[in-house]
Amino acid sequence: MKGECLCGNVKFEIEGEIRNLYQCHCSLCRKATGAAANAATFVQAAAFRWVSGESDIRSYKKPSGFRSDFCSVCGSPVPNSLRDSGMVWIPAGLLDEPVASRISVHLHTKSAAPWEQESAECVRLDGGPESLESLNKLL
Repeated sequence: MKGECLCGNVKFEIEGEIRNLYQCHCSLCRKATGAAANAATFVQAAAFRWVSGESDIRSYKKPSGFRSDFCSVCGSPVPNSLRDSGMVWIPAGLLDEPVASRISVHLHTKSAAPWEQESAECVRLDGGPESLESLNKLL
């Protein structure tokens, strides 16, 4: 399985199947991704290989040990080693190929953003709106 960041500079490969995906709803993951939850998986370090762009990865680490690695060109979160666990954290959104697995665990749901839940009137579109004006008319 192959994956890459938004600009395609940082590329990696994973051997084997992705067995489980999880979504973390904690405030740190929200801030690191700008999203309501962070969809990711873990793989054994031996099954992970950088293809390109490793020298363009920057890292931010909080005193608590929380670490966020990202592409210095486009800002996408990128895989990182999980301390001394022998595992690599992989952001699911970077994977280029379809993954048969589905979300199997939601983490830190008590600290999920209050706006994360859809309203009863929530509109779902199969694609993007024709314009911002047409989007505003839906609301």
